Amino acid sequence: MGVWMSIANWNPAKLTLVVDLDDTLIRTDSLLENFWAAWSVQWHTPLEALRTLFRGRVALKQKLGEISRIDPARLPYNPEVIDMIEQWRGRGGQVALVTGATQAMADAVAGHLGLFDCAYGSSDGINLTGSRKAALLEEKFGPAGYSYIGDAPADFAVWQSAAAAVTINPSKAFQAKVEALVADATHLPARRAGVRDYLEAMRPHQWLKNVLVFLPMLAAHALDLVTALQAVLAFVAFSLVASATYILNDLLDLSADRAHPRKCQRPFASGRVRLIHGTWMVPVLGAAGALTALAGGLQLFGVLLVYAIVTVLYSVKLKRLAMVDICTLAVLYTLRVLAGSAATAIPSSLWLLAFSTFFFFSLAAVKRYAELIDGAASGKVIAAGRGYHVDDRAIVGNIMVSSGLVSVLVLALYANSEPVQMLYRHPEFLWGVCLVLLFWTNRVALLTHRGQMHDDPVVFAMRDRISLACGAVVGLLALAGAVA
Repeated sequence: MGVWMSIANWNPAKLTLVVDLDDTLIRTDSLLENFWAAWSVQWHTPLEALRTLFRGRVALKQKLGEISRIDPARLPYNPEVIDMIEQWRGRGGQVALVTGATQAMADAVAGHLGLFDCAYGSSDGINLTGSRKAALLEEKFGPAGYSYIGDAPADFAVWQSAAAAVTINPSKAFQAKVEALVADATHLPARRAGVRDYLEAMRPHQWLKNVLVFLPMLAAHALDLVTALQAVLAFVAFSLVASATYILNDLLDLSADRAHPRKCQRPFASGRVRLIHGTWMVPVLGAAGALTALAGGLQLFGVLLVYAIVTVLYSVKLKRLAMVDICTLAVLYTLRVLAGSAATAIPSSLWLLAFSTFFFFSLAAVKRYAELIDGAASGKVIAAGRGYHVDDRAIVGNIMVSSGLVSVLVLALYANSEPVQMLYRHPEFLWGVCLVLLFWTNRVALLTHRGQMHDDPVVFAMRDRISLACGAVVGLLALAGAVA
């Protein structure tokens, strides 16, 4: 029986439509939403949560809600459920929101949507789930006086006394159990996360940044197989840990991402991938990266550990501090170069470190400048989740351009240095590299100023034909200088 045909057979005068919140009305979990939102504003939230949990789940939910309140307007709602509620109200039926989330959360969501006649949540130490929810519904609406929309095994107790059941995204086994409890059971299909969704959450396109681990061996012209394999090991380790930190950053930045015109489509912000899965992916990927780094030696592991610590600090606090965030991003780029040195035992020259510092400082400023340009176009005054005002874009733009120019200057000075005379037969070709980078950095600045830049300049470079052509020309010039 179709969903809408089933609803048409329900009697609005006798049944109340009862709707669960987590993974039903919203495509996310309110407890995890509150946890990650609280951690984003208070660094010791995990310790506070662990301490509070000893007083019960309701105390934990209330504590997290006190630290940081969720804006109901930014939650990812399930359009199928919203449509069903509106259909039921159109027939004159009453609708109740009944959830294990706190009463404050239930009231906030109900007030925002304006679709519910009443809302009940956990309060006074009572966790409104399972048998407790079933007892409340029988008390308020009577046995078989309600139809219930839910998604979890804890809802089986509720469906036992329900007149009708609607499930969200159920497995075949789950459907069978519900149908054994309720004669009138229908099922709303919802999109399940696939492999592509999880890969998108890991941001494999960002792994391109990790090719920086190959710079020390390329700069030293150490192109033997053993050195290359050592660098590949560092690349894999950094890619795994980087993916863990990207997921961590997305979880901490849910509210800000949902306020962004493009980031709102990310897997966690949009609700395509469950928060509990992301919560587990962080330690699993981090541990895999750490073990891979240990295979490459303690020095590589040490650099990776510093990278992970700095990244976590960035996600929790530093990204909200103006200028500190840009400096931190530049450091994270440079740590990849140092990781290449640690893996291959080839020291990074001061020339290479100076160039990378200024060059990546410029790219970090590009990222922030692009966000401020988007903010200005959207009429915002403050960049969401950042320490900048939209009016700061002129200063950030100056930093973006000047840092890029200084990086080219460092490269030009390097082209006349003694090490170049030893490594390159025709070092004059490096002046061509300087000209290409001079063009590219200023072109990026111009496009960013026009609002045509992707949030991340590395992603932009991967998709931009002119940038790819510039990269090819740089490679050819470097090769010509070495072997011509």
